[in-house]
Amino acid sequence: MWHDTGNALGVLPATGEFQPWIHFENPETKRRLKNMLDASGLTTRLTAIDPVPASKEQILSVHTEDYHDRIKALSDDNGGNAGELTPFGPGSYEIALLAAGGCISAANAILDGQVRNAYALVRPCGHHAEPARGRGFCIFSNVAISVKEILTREDVSRVAVVDWDVHHGNGTEAAFYDNPNVLTISLHEDCLYPYNTGGVEAIGEGAGAGYNINIPLPPGSGGGAYNAAMERVVLPALESFQPEMIVVASGLDGSTWDPLGHMLLLSSHYRSMTEQLLSLADRLCQGRLLVVHEGGYSAGYVPFCGVAIIEALSGEISGVVDPFARYESSWQQLQPNQEAAIQEAERLYRGHS
Repeated sequence: MWHDTGNALGVLPATGEFQPWIHFENPETKRRLKNMLDASGLTTRLTAIDPVPASKEQILSVHTEDYHDRIKALSDDNGGNAGELTPFGPGSYEIALLAAGGCISAANAILDGQVRNAYALVRPCGHHAEPARGRGFCIFSNVAISVKEILTREDVSRVAVVDWDVHHGNGTEAAFYDNPNVLTISLHEDCLYPYNTGGVEAIGEGAGAGYNINIPLPPGSGGGAYNAAMERVVLPALESFQPEMIVVASGLDGSTWDPLGHMLLLSSHYRSMTEQLLSLADRLCQGRLLVVHEGGYSAGYVPFCGVAIIEALSGEISGVVDPFARYESSWQQLQPNQEAAIQEAERLYRGHS
């Protein structure tokens, strides 16, 4: 909660030209999710996993030393910007180490049999961070760093990453683009962020060709489109790959109320996608499923989506009822333009499977 992105005009720096406002990436979405877990009593029925800060060596498995050292120096001073749209304040270096390390701790708890699955509620997010720069609010690539660490173990040789953040998971994709031991799948809004990335034709290269799958969906896609993409592309790809662990980059900014996306997902859809992956993980990899919190900027609605996912993972019922989930409309049905996008992703996946 102490990672400080400062005042902004949404995502733009406060330069004095306009009245400053809050930065969209602020603590409230995560704080309100944690508060809802506490208030409902669900927290006490979950197993807490203490985070251990990621080591410099673990950070360098994905990022350059120059970048790591620059973030630390800026954080030790008065903060700065990690790259593109990634402001941070003093102390954010240590917080970012805890975010990456918390994901690693959660992964190890699963692999060591302490828990069957886990939800890493961390901040700052990570899936846009590239080797030599931060992007899109992300300092260190939490999921990629965790997967690199998982693959150092003797009991895991294949990991799959499913990213359902509304923005393309460019950083995770870049970390494993030529690696046949990591299947990366990104469902995202077409042409949103980062610009000119996440095209369906980007399938990996070299030995990794065919192990990167992008499913860019048209703006306005809802539960019908996401369910079709899961059933026709994501789940078959996972079945074919046979991962020994599945990691989800769980952005909740695909919701219908999010200010940084144009999709129509509800908490019930996040629950459904989680249940689909749980069922597959039970069959393929001893239930090993790690869900890592990424984006999501609707302070009012993120908690309902996060609770739905955590209920699915834990099998516990919180008693929280989403008051918005009753408003599903015909737009939640699969539309012709969405069908065309999924058909193209399906065609390319089938051609390289």
